[in-house]
Amino acid sequence: MTPTPAPAEPAAPAAAATAVPMAVDVCVVGAGPVGATLATVLATAGIRVAVVDSAPLPPMELPEFDGRAYAIAATSRNLLDAAGVWDALPQPAGPIRRIQVRDGRPGEPASPLGLDFDAAETGGTPFGWMVEARCLRVALNARMAALAPLSLHAPAQAEVTHDETGATVRLSTGAVLRARLVVGAEGRNSPLRRAAGIGATRLDYHQLGLVGAIAHELPHDGVALEQFLPHGPFAQLPMAGSAAHPNVSAIVWSERADLARQFLVLDDAAYGREIERRMGGTLGRVTPIGRRWSYPLAAMHAARYTAPRLALVGDAAHGIHPIAGQGLNLGFRDVAALAELVIEAVAAGQDPGGAGLLARYQAARRPDALVMLGATHALERLFGNDFAPVRAARRFGLAAVQRMPRLKQFFARRAMGFGSATAGLLEGRGVAAVGE
Repeated sequence: MTPTPAPAEPAAPAAAATAVPMAVDVCVVGAGPVGATLATVLATAGIRVAVVDSAPLPPMELPEFDGRAYAIAATSRNLLDAAGVWDALPQPAGPIRRIQVRDGRPGEPASPLGLDFDAAETGGTPFGWMVEARCLRVALNARMAALAPLSLHAPAQAEVTHDETGATVRLSTGAVLRARLVVGAEGRNSPLRRAAGIGATRLDYHQLGLVGAIAHELPHDGVALEQFLPHGPFAQLPMAGSAAHPNVSAIVWSERADLARQFLVLDDAAYGREIERRMGGTLGRVTPIGRRWSYPLAAMHAARYTAPRLALVGDAAHGIHPIAGQGLNLGFRDVAALAELVIEAVAAGQDPGGAGLLARYQAARRPDALVMLGATHALERLFGNDFAPVRAARRFGLAAVQRMPRLKQFFARRAMGFGSATAGLLEGRGVAAVGE
């Protein structure tokens, strides 16, 4: 009997080199909070955007509370609102209505010579909001999925080449994108930054940042505590509670690396006691909830923020000490500046990846990032020691600022993200669609 012939094999997919490129205005590589926010702002304006990330995004939405949270400044909320992200948050954010700044030592009462900020003194708008990391991820994913001009490619690796008219982005999936601008938003170890030959200066603080969440006996009433300690600052940041844990805060704890590793392996009871020692007992008994996270603390600054057809945003361009809680907000300021330039260029029929636009973006963002990097470094050096004369001087310095209303208001406005050049998306202006 003649054997039945085997069915024909399906045709192999065309090689990536022969794939028909998908044309977009901007390709954002990195779908973290900064990259995804940039993509949603641009797509909200009607600009064609592709987002590429090496990791699948749905697992980032897992419902388990993991303890991580972001401090979103008032100007950053304006940006997220313009992008259509803020209203998509699945859970309420925790407003920061007061900030207490103190100097002390673990296990001792904080110095009475401190600095207090109250939102009532600056118009009533909260200084910022605490948003659970997972909630922001859920909102960003939902918004990206709802925007017709935005295409998402994840998981996928990107290989980028450029010429005078644009950039070609070849994905590990076989897809090919043709963009006029590529944005590197992949974090401090940005492959796009390295591929472009852009160097970076780094400063190791020899500290670890310990991040997580705590439940506590007493309500925080929207008050954040910044406690300056000999081995680094400790921040307690008020979050919205839940039925299981009505009183919840996030902590950002900078500690000498060797000590931090010892604290990380303590059981919950002992770990909670160490946190209580740094909070001065202000919120009663503390119970850690969710996971404990840690990361090495270092400052980083890229030699430049641009290359032909490439712009760097967020941690791909700069990284600062968390002493002021402004790292993510600094990245959001990159987003606002670049988005406004790109939207303006596309609306005028100009090249959104041209050399002139990239030069304007770098001129707008590098000075601000350098000032913030220098300020956080100076604060860490000033407050991160236990030298008695310096400790006395900084305590009197905090008390002096407390008695200077105008200077206090200046610092408060900076904490909210407002500065002399704040305008546009950060100030609350919505996104105008291209063509309007």
